[in-house]
Amino acid sequence: MEPNLLLPQVAHESLGAYTAAGGGEAVAAARTRGPAGVVEELDRAGLRGRGGAGFPAARKWRSVLGGGPALGDRYVVANGAEGEPGSFKDRPLLRANPYQVLEGLAVAALVVEARAAYVAVKASFAPEIVALRRAMEEMAAAGYFGDVPVTLVTGPEEYLFGEEKALLEVIEGNEPMPRWLAPYQHGLFATTPQEGWSAVTGPPDTSGAVGGSNPTLVSNVETLANVPLILTRGADWYRSIGTELTPGPLLCSVVGDVTRCGYGEIEPGTRLRDVLEEIGGPVREGRSVKAALSGVANPVLAAADLDVPLSYEGMAAAGSGLGSCGFIVYDDTRSMLAVARMVSRFLYVESCGQCRACKYGCGEITRRLDRLAEGRGELLDVRIIGERLQGITDQNRCYLGEEEQRTIGSLLRTFPEDFVAELETDALVEPLPTPKIVDVRDGVATYDPRQDRKQPDWTYAAP
Repeated sequence: MEPNLLLPQVAHESLGAYTAAGGGEAVAAARTRGPAGVVEELDRAGLRGRGGAGFPAARKWRSVLGGGPALGDRYVVANGAEGEPGSFKDRPLLRANPYQVLEGLAVAALVVEARAAYVAVKASFAPEIVALRRAMEEMAAAGYFGDVPVTLVTGPEEYLFGEEKALLEVIEGNEPMPRWLAPYQHGLFATTPQEGWSAVTGPPDTSGAVGGSNPTLVSNVETLANVPLILTRGADWYRSIGTELTPGPLLCSVVGDVTRCGYGEIEPGTRLRDVLEEIGGPVREGRSVKAALSGVANPVLAAADLDVPLSYEGMAAAGSGLGSCGFIVYDDTRSMLAVARMVSRFLYVESCGQCRACKYGCGEITRRLDRLAEGRGELLDVRIIGERLQGITDQNRCYLGEEEQRTIGSLLRTFPEDFVAELETDALVEPLPTPKIVDVRDGVATYDPRQDRKQPDWTYAAP
């Protein structure tokens, strides 16, 4: 695979540097092809969303295009609210290559005839905000966005800010509480009510607004960065990279019990074992990999699974998922009970509370795992954990409850001995830090020190 398709060796610090490196031609190509032609090319290329679910991009774009003007205005949103534990791939992209992301956003706005476009990142992403503002000003002045206004939205630290339905709420000035309906059904500033939610008025400048369900296209920033590659080099070239079901370059990060944390660009189909060592460095001398998590959204992979090819289909065949391609490695000194406790607590405090089965279920599972880790556990605790996992997805508005079910359930099934051992002793299991990444520099990952003090109501306990 040709290197640096998404992450340039030297960061593009001006629009001139980006165009000199071959960028800046996708909007013109999109105008030539027209909306149907652009979506057809994305379909032929097989581009899949890089935000975690791997949903076919062309299908999502078509869902927003369908229905005609009677449905109201259309909007596009670039989702850069990266918050998956272990994930650090959107931020390097935004720092080094914001122009390619924004060019993909401009193409999306052109294709769906968007009234406005938004870029959403966390307010704490200071370097990314600087890079985006610079690039937005330059590209707007150069006419890339046409008459479509592009707004940078900075949001809260909550995990659910990155959930596409909750992200729309933040853009509208609310807390990140997921809606019932998908953005293509109930988009930004929709005036049609949905169950359990009130309609809202439009943005401050509503002159000419149609009003309605306002279908909205929400795409991860890495997904959008792939769009210019496809339109300028073609679907056949794009499919020459990766696998049949996972074409195109992938951004990946590796943290945890490795000698060097890192991030980089890989070709889909590369073995997980090779990615962990090349991007992350090996585990400490004398130690071996015991487990790897793809964020906190997918079943755990044990040491025997490390030869799995990194692709959507490869990870699914191994009983897990690619997610956002951010891996947390644990060596053979770690108890998987400690890992389960960390994951469950993270999901518990980040759950919004709208779905009682999720909030109470995650809370009860966390309390039972705490009992086991503190040497107070009984077989009843394990049984209750299993019962709660079965019903935790009832009523769910988002994927968080399923993440608890998939990840915690897999840890129990794959490493039962780690949990049984705690039933037979009163020894304490050392807590693990939550790998919510602030930055990765010089082989060291810095985690958010406040995360483990976060409470279920989204406040923070005193240090």
